[in-house]
Amino acid sequence: MTNDKYDPKAIESKWQDKWKTDQTYRTNETAEKPKYYVLDMFPYPSGEGLHVGHPKGYIATDVVSRMKRMQGFNVLHPMGFDAFGLPAEQYAIKMKVNPVAAVEKNVARYKKQLEILGFDYDWSREVNTTDPKYYKWTQWIFLKLLEKGLAEERYEPINWCPVDKTGLSNEDIEDGKCERCGAVVEKRLMKQWVLKITEYADRLLADLDAKDAEGKPLLDWPESIKESQRNWIGRSEGAEINFVIDGHLSTPTMSGIVTVFTTRADTLFGVTYIVLAPEAKIVQELLEKASNKDEVQAYIESAKTKTEIDRTDATKEKTGVEMKDVRVINPATGEAVPVWVADYVLSDYGTGAVMAVPAYDERDAQFAKVYNLPTKEIILEDKEEIIKKFGKKVVKYKLREWVFSRQRYWGEPIPVLHRVGVSEDSALSAKMPISPISPNDLPLELPLVEQYEPTDNGESPLANISEWVNVEIDGVKYRRETNTMPQWAGSSWYYLRYMDPHNDSKLVDPSREKYWNSVDLYVGGAEHATRHLIYARFWHKFLYDIGVVSTIEPFKKLQSVGLIMASDGRKMSKRWGNVINPDEMVDTFGADSMRLYEMFMGPFDQAISWNTNGVVGTRRFIEKVWRLSKKIHEGAKKTAYESMVHKTIKKVTEDIELLKFNTAVSTLMILVNDLEKEEEVAREDFEILLKLLAPFAPHVAEELWQECGHDTSIHLESWPVHDSSKIIDDVVNIAVQVNGKTREVLTTMKDLTEDAVVKAVLELPGVQKWVEDKPIKRVIWVKNRILNLIID
Repeated sequence: MTNDKYDPKAIESKWQDKWKTDQTYRTNETAEKPKYYVLDMFPYPSGEGLHVGHPKGYIATDVVSRMKRMQGFNVLHPMGFDAFGLPAEQYAIKMKVNPVAAVEKNVARYKKQLEILGFDYDWSREVNTTDPKYYKWTQWIFLKLLEKGLAEERYEPINWCPVDKTGLSNEDIEDGKCERCGAVVEKRLMKQWVLKITEYADRLLADLDAKDAEGKPLLDWPESIKESQRNWIGRSEGAEINFVIDGHLSTPTMSGIVTVFTTRADTLFGVTYIVLAPEAKIVQELLEKASNKDEVQAYIESAKTKTEIDRTDATKEKTGVEMKDVRVINPATGEAVPVWVADYVLSDYGTGAVMAVPAYDERDAQFAKVYNLPTKEIILEDKEEIIKKFGKKVVKYKLREWVFSRQRYWGEPIPVLHRVGVSEDSALSAKMPISPISPNDLPLELPLVEQYEPTDNGESPLANISEWVNVEIDGVKYRRETNTMPQWAGSSWYYLRYMDPHNDSKLVDPSREKYWNSVDLYVGGAEHATRHLIYARFWHKFLYDIGVVSTIEPFKKLQSVGLIMASDGRKMSKRWGNVINPDEMVDTFGADSMRLYEMFMGPFDQAISWNTNGVVGTRRFIEKVWRLSKKIHEGAKKTAYESMVHKTIKKVTEDIELLKFNTAVSTLMILVNDLEKEEEVAREDFEILLKLLAPFAPHVAEELWQECGHDTSIHLESWPVHDSSKIIDDVVNIAVQVNGKTREVLTTMKDLTEDAVVKAVLELPGVQKWVEDKPIKRVIWVKNRILNLIID
């Protein structure tokens, strides 16, 4: 060995520079090799930078991509930045700079933090959603949606955040509050762009259970995320039934009927009243007939102050008001039944009107009890017969159209012109309400301005930039659309741009798209189950329909990342003062130690608290490997540990494939502990160890590989393959207890000695937190089954 002491600072900077110079990780696209596309949900570059919880998913994909490259795949493992949207704009306002400058600074900070961890990203394929060369194609997709009738402007109530001063989609709301700032969301009638995602609802739902050509699930996703999507889409089969308004109040503005949606047409004979949502259009039409108009109007106003969660909470007492002197006729019985307005009915689901059957619906029964309304017991009718006689069979969804307008500055401009001087009710307007910008004129770039704070009137700040807004073409005056796209626009298709990032003439070259699609492994936060993942699937299916992509789904395998909590058990936040900076961990222990710890600290998909002592443990493990290199001997006998080496190859390979990184690291630790007992280690076996270690600790593996006399990078070597004839023992699960309570389960080789198991379990974070520095008084060992550590 040239160096007796392990010096991560010198080693890691040396190899990061060399990998960059040699373009070691540049993506190849040779047809004779199979491809493997591994992708992270790209980060939003906030001003605070990364904390130690953020890299967990990035380290995991790095481990997988490095193994796949060594297994002979062409690997695409790119990185970019999702930088439009409210957080970047708010940060820029706070710092009193333009978002362009703020984002540029934040991206540079993120890249530096990512680079010191030694990731194998091909930075030549970097994308940034705020780059006009990128969002040119986001705008192009919007124009295609518009061309196919899937984008349109509507006057409808939208979710309005009074703090962020912008419209929100349903997916941007949590418990009736803005997901970003926590403000109670209001309903506001505004003109906005929407994308008709409901046109794809059935396909989005059905393809969750689709099979590939071999009969395997097309989507290898956690069932919990699939179920979240099913619930969010919320498909209901039912019927629309018309109740004629008593007295036939039909006027040029009234249809004379109230249409209800029900999934229980068989209970039609039991209807004793109907209920309308306060926002339903029919309510305003019926108000003139109600003798208590002012009372009803007051109730409607009070409903506006309630969140959707409060309105639909089954535990809260229902409220409502009868529209006195208004009746509708039950088509099955001919009876006139009263009409109520109640906020437990929502206008954006079904028709905004329901038939109430207290005898067969718990919610209706609760409401009827509060207001002493009648209940009618009936013999249930045949549902299909009822629908044939009185109702139209329909399918409804909880999924709402995607609100695509944001009344903010920092977003992709919507490439549409509105003709000036044409009223919306004119004949000309009906023929030409808007003019899409020609694709040849894209990108429509966001103007650089000094003032971009949101307005109080519901308009985007862009509306005040007259030189940008006002356009004259062939003597005709237009105004540009001043709302911008939501942050989710650019992130709905970015995985495609990585395939062909520098193409100016096409979103993606068909041959490259066909080679790389679909993403083989996609890793990110479970919080995106009902936003990003639904939006991306929708856009992908649309792009499939217009011939841009060759697959019906974008992501084959999906894996959620368990959060890394602070050591106090809370989420890391500046507010709590519990943030751990990854730069400090790297500076103190080295990038390889931090990488190993984050993969070793627990099951990848489960939340776990940070413990810096765990990084101390992985640093010690690397130092063991470093010392082990001094035992290399060309003629060393290896019969004593040959079986262990091949079992380790098998288990580490399988565990990485299954994303069981913690047990893969544990297996490597056990092998190193065994090799430590030997006086000599065969070069061949030490080099196998280095190859298995390389995905987790790429810098030290590369350094020791070079010390072994190799000129080429270890990361371009072949992955070891086990010899099954040399594997004798099976794998066992050992319950690890501290004072009789199970704290971990160690998956390891069968028939290990007590000493080997004790050494291994003392490295486990779940054991370290209970043992700490306390002396072990006694060890209770049941071979292959239980290890119980008795401490003070």
